[in-house]
Amino acid sequence: MSKQLESKIAVITGAGRGIGRGLAIGFAEQGAKVVCAARTESQLDETVGIIHDSGGQAIAVRCDVTCPADLQNLYAETRATYGPVDIVVANAGGNFERRSVADSDIDAWERTLRVNLLGVYYTCKYAIPDLKLKGGHIIVIGSGMGHRDGGAGSAYSASKAAAWMLARNLATELRDYGICVNELIPGLVDTEILSEAERPAGSALSLEWFKQPADVVPLALFLASQPPTGPTGQSFSLMRRDSQ
Repeated sequence: MSKQLESKIAVITGAGRGIGRGLAIGFAEQGAKVVCAARTESQLDETVGIIHDSGGQAIAVRCDVTCPADLQNLYAETRATYGPVDIVVANAGGNFERRSVADSDIDAWERTLRVNLLGVYYTCKYAIPDLKLKGGHIIVIGSGMGHRDGGAGSAYSASKAAAWMLARNLATELRDYGICVNELIPGLVDTEILSEAERPAGSALSLEWFKQPADVVPLALFLASQPPTGPTGQSFSLMRRDSQ
């Protein structure tokens, strides 16, 4: 029985833990050769070890998504090991300033934008030459906070909103090359990025489906396995409509 991503080459940032790790494992189970990228080598090694133990193919490449040279190296390592990338999942993100604008720390606010916006920009920009060779998919892991205000803080909301608009612009720019670009909004997922207030027990989002990283995999697989004619420039959400 064929697998959804048989022989496809996938780069996933933030693959050392959380949603990124879940996606890396899920993609490998469906036949992809997975390049796992993150800053922490020990976490990457754990992800790759899980994939190898299950008979999958994966390598680890240490990468800080805010460093353009790291992204260039990431795709060079991908080409050298497996070939040009087919699927890019821009998953790495963070939230380093949750206070109001008036009380915010400038460095923490800027750091959030560097990771969530510039990190996505670099991840996509340096993948484009390889993706143009045969078409492919870019999946930007977004957030409902990029579509509404409040909650997680202005830096996070602004950065995710900007990343969503970047995805839409990329979809237009790359459509003629058979490259689809979409946003995936996971909703509430049990990862370290959630503050205690955002977890179901004490949150206004308590009616939201509280997911594990593996619960995000089916939608990501759907997007990664669609034809080059689309969908593209769309936002796909696992959140309740009234929570977005």
